[in-house]
Amino acid sequence: MELTREQQAILDGEQGEVMAKIMKTVVMYGDTFGATKLVPITSEYGHIVSSFGVSVITGVFDMMDELVEAGITSKQKFTADPRPVDPAVPANLIQKIVFKVMYGPQERYEKQLEAVGLRADSCNAAGTSTASVAPGAAGGASTYDDAFSCACYLGKDANVPKRGDILSWAESSAVSYANSVLGARCNRNSGIIEMFGSILGYVPYFGLLTDEGRKAKWVVEVKTSKLPEAQLLGSAIGMKVVEDVPYVKGLSGYFNGELSEEACTYLKDFGAAAASNGSVGLYHIDGLTPEAKDFGEDLVAPDAQVYVIDDAEIQRVKNGYPVIWKKPDAKPKLAFIGCPHMTLAQLQKWTLEVETALAANNLSKVKIPTIFTAPPAIIKEFGEENKAKLASMGIVLSYICPLMYMANPACADMPVITNSNKLRTYTSARYYTDAEILVQIAGGY
Repeated sequence: MELTREQQAILDGEQGEVMAKIMKTVVMYGDTFGATKLVPITSEYGHIVSSFGVSVITGVFDMMDELVEAGITSKQKFTADPRPVDPAVPANLIQKIVFKVMYGPQERYEKQLEAVGLRADSCNAAGTSTASVAPGAAGGASTYDDAFSCACYLGKDANVPKRGDILSWAESSAVSYANSVLGARCNRNSGIIEMFGSILGYVPYFGLLTDEGRKAKWVVEVKTSKLPEAQLLGSAIGMKVVEDVPYVKGLSGYFNGELSEEACTYLKDFGAAAASNGSVGLYHIDGLTPEAKDFGEDLVAPDAQVYVIDDAEIQRVKNGYPVIWKKPDAKPKLAFIGCPHMTLAQLQKWTLEVETALAANNLSKVKIPTIFTAPPAIIKEFGEENKAKLASMGIVLSYICPLMYMANPACADMPVITNSNKLRTYTSARYYTDAEILVQIAGGY
């Protein structure tokens, strides 16, 4: 890899031993993937995936201490994935004890992140309390609450890169959204590596940062009778193309060729499923996403393969999901909706649909304890009155990461249902479509 004089100087230790080690790590990472150079990060903010202070990653805490002691700060402030625990989310005594042990270092870790560059809440600059939204690691209001969401691009003062921005992110669903919907450029980096990129202000130039790396190796023809469930379509494509870039035809008409809020919401969930059920970091939607609108099928590689998805293929994929509950016919004990975090429109839609279904079935509360998850900023916008309405129906609105909840061994044995193919893939949770979830929690209508 060819380095500039400034980059070589950092590697040679002119900015201290710790910065030299950070540079060496990033250079080795780039060399592994054949990067020819380092390029400047151009986005306003970074985003890190490692938001959880889980006790087994002691090496990370020691490394963070080393950064703080050396006075290392990021060249760009960064947001982070969701916090792992919310006391409002149901848990029995054993689960609570395990959570306390698992995430015991959370407060220490958040202090380290703050010192290195975690983005503070602009709405908290005057010390306004947000205790009703998201308790800080120490149990009270934090001036960093809004920084924690896997969907960092949602809500007030969101972390939204511009088209063409070079990023250093790792969260798979956010990378997919930034690349595909926003037209930014980012590889699927690993945790900590993405923070090192933000600290240096540089990332290795390879893969999805290059024009060639953004060419589609698959053409996906969607020939279903209606708009497929986003989580199922993304799953099918992810499992088929794995890490390759797909060029998807047949979706634009459902959104009148406009990248509307509805389209962006659909693609958020579609991309998360493709990224987790495969390793898709970028997709092009014919006539809809920015690069596909500008360049069309010029984005398709000459030797691209073709994958046709019809109703039967969608059903085949859904039927193929394994059920790994100890008792496959067990009654669900918990339902998670929102992985990745929900938009405001999704929250409003789900609230109305559950309310309507409960009324239609003469029920006052959901039949299964249900958790809606959304970014803290979206929860604020949703409002206390609506949050209370959900609570009256037996639904908890949380900022939690469902994956981190299910990582608790005492929770993993529970029969949990979800509308998230990402949560299904990484945990023991069982996937159902939105309509199927509604029937299970509220009887449907």
